[in-house]
Amino acid sequence: MLQSGAAGGRGCALCPLLGVLFFQGVYIVLSLEIKADAHVWGYVGENIKLKCTFKSTSSITDKLTIDWTYRPPSSSRTESIFHYQSFQYPTTVGTFRDRISWVGDVYKGDASISIINPTIKDNGTFSCAVKNPPDVYHNIPGTELTVTERGFGTMLSSVALLSILVFIPSAVVGVLLLVRMGRKSAGLKKRSKPGSKKSSIEVSADTDQEKDDCLAKLCVCCAECLVVRDHDRNRVQFRDFSNDASKGRG
Repeated sequence: MLQSGAAGGRGCALCPLLGVLFFQGVYIVLSLEIKADAHVWGYVGENIKLKCTFKSTSSITDKLTIDWTYRPPSSSRTESIFHYQSFQYPTTVGTFRDRISWVGDVYKGDASISIINPTIKDNGTFSCAVKNPPDVYHNIPGTELTVTERGFGTMLSSVALLSILVFIPSAVVGVLLLVRMGRKSAGLKKRSKPGSKKSSIEVSADTDQEKDDCLAKLCVCCAECLVVRDHDRNRVQFRDFSNDASKGRG
């Protein structure tokens, strides 16, 4: 009985300690959360964004660090391709040299990067790790990248879409022009019949035509006036010049 009581006492004494460890464990798990896309697809030569976001219970400081690593397919070897601490440090060696661009914002919880001019050789797993002391314990999500060549079907669909966007407006404009020409032709035929009266549409068309004719005549008159005025000015200048020349000889 005494041994049982002693064991029970020790168990009760351990309860507070286990409780503290449990809550500390929960705090550690929830202190820093990182999310990334599980799979990303892209095409050769077209920049690919690897998205990574994080949530921290601590304020962002200059001690925050971000590390991106790359692991080729069927390999356990990893290499560092990007590091951040108050500034961006993309890798200067390896296949990703000068091809990693920072597109994130730590104050918005964004740790994303972009791969410039990707190739099929870039296929593999990319991991994003963030530490914001004292929040340093977190999950490290991986993103599987698949880069492929753009197939003929993809290019064909793009060309077809572009053709549709160009053809439809052109077809609509063409139909409208044909309808308008047909209405004008019908109006001319009706006017050619003796005793026929003009409709409001025909009157409007005639009015527009008269306006256009008046405008054209006005432009012609203005041009003629300008020509006459320039001719008169030149004639006056020539006469003045001749008078001056006669006075000089006198």
